[in-house]
Amino acid sequence: MAQLSLLFLVLLASVVTMPLARRTGVPQPVLMTVLGLVMALVPQIPNIAVDPDLILPLVLPPLIFAVARRASLSYFRANLRSILLLAVALVVVTTSAVAVAFHWLAPALPVAAAVALGALVSPPDPVAAVAVAGSVGLPRRLVSVLESEGLFNDVTAIVVYSLAVEAVVTGDFSVPHALLRFVLSAVLAVVVGVAIGWLATKIGALLDDPTQQVALNLLVPFAAYALAEEIEGSGVLAVVVVGLYLADRAADADDVSYRLVGSAFWDIVETLITGVAFGLIGLELATVLKDAGAGWHSMLGDAAVVIGVVVVVRLIWLLPAAWLSKRLGRGEEDTPLSWRETVVLWWSGMRGVATVALALAIPFTTHGGHDFPGRGRIVFTAFSVVLFTLLVQGLSLPWLVRRLGIDPHLDRREQQQRQLWGRAARAALVRLGELEEEDRLPIELVEKLRERQHDRLARLCPEQYEEEEALEARQRVSRLRKLREVEQELLAASRREVLLARGEPGADPELVDHVLRGLDLRSDRK
Repeated sequence: MAQLSLLFLVLLASVVTMPLARRTGVPQPVLMTVLGLVMALVPQIPNIAVDPDLILPLVLPPLIFAVARRASLSYFRANLRSILLLAVALVVVTTSAVAVAFHWLAPALPVAAAVALGALVSPPDPVAAVAVAGSVGLPRRLVSVLESEGLFNDVTAIVVYSLAVEAVVTGDFSVPHALLRFVLSAVLAVVVGVAIGWLATKIGALLDDPTQQVALNLLVPFAAYALAEEIEGSGVLAVVVVGLYLADRAADADDVSYRLVGSAFWDIVETLITGVAFGLIGLELATVLKDAGAGWHSMLGDAAVVIGVVVVVRLIWLLPAAWLSKRLGRGEEDTPLSWRETVVLWWSGMRGVATVALALAIPFTTHGGHDFPGRGRIVFTAFSVVLFTLLVQGLSLPWLVRRLGIDPHLDRREQQQRQLWGRAARAALVRLGELEEEDRLPIELVEKLRERQHDRLARLCPEQYEEEEALEARQRVSRLRKLREVEQELLAASRREVLLARGEPGADPELVDHVLRGLDLRSDRK
């Protein structure tokens, strides 16, 4: 019961820290990590007891899927070069550098053990990075880079980690075999992701209720992860693939209810699981210190060296990589445009859930019955990297952004949004013309609707209109805005009346909720 109470406490904190993060400017993952640290130091609060083998399959699939569903295959094709430089090459380089440094610090340990440490500390956490970047108002372009990096770096790191741990446990390692395993796990993951995505699309077409469709989507990432891992593929890559597959085959344009329900649902999932994951990082510190024993002080020097390698290698790699990607890439690629943005991208490389889960999942013994060499040292070092990057980098990132003068409005997002609204308005005008030709609308109604669409275009693309026409359009928009304000007041009065009817004797709650949902949908229209 103590463990269940602790879980509910962490879930409650996940909700409470959201408004606190907005008010204080401290990212929510950082707040949850600090809260977990404080809870771990309170003697009355029991140590968390979570099977390390369950952390990755329970936490990563929904978080990775939630990020992937916001992306698209076309985006990744356009930014493939920067993704490969950040998510694959940088992970391999960081793993190698950390392995060399750690083997130099502890030459008695097997090289494979040092590689395992390098692999588990190499991937920046996509959830932490995006949450922190979003809270400080980074340009959308840089947030997109962090999301892209985060989706694929776990894939590379987990495969390398698995091969290194297997080499330590079995005492057998072959480079050709490792490369074959790497390629095979990626191929199997892609096959599983596409197959699960195709099956989910077919099943979803049979479901009419949006809650059933969202429930199916909740099962999809877990199914993809479990099936891929079962056949020795990359579970994380399978989740990324199925997320991108479903994102590119989105629901019908008229399926408004599904999008409203799905968006709200995944926002809730991200909030709760992110909070639990980062709270767990702080809570596990007590267990790590207990396992390390009295010798944890002597490990601080090793941890400081590894932290320095992780941080410095990212900067040394990012500066030329960003220049090369921009130099060789096309104009639409989301790469940093200046050294200031590159520095912010460097300092945003926080470690989190994947690093902690992989560290705790290291076996205690080898197949020969011996202790896993240096396990306590590796776990302590991994936690030190996570805490430094989350607390030091996470807390100082807002200051760095302000110091460098990064303006979130100096990117293409606002312009692209206006262009997209303009495309939508022009499409409406084309369809209106088609309906007029079919004689399905009265002339006065057609003129009124056409005037409304032109008003939107004049507001979004004023350069396409004469000054007098633009002025008239702005005046009509002002009147329309006032009309909408009044309409919202009327809808609010309607909602209050319906809610009042819900409490009357004999009222059917389900019927009342159906009418209320209709009013909510009308209120949500812009």
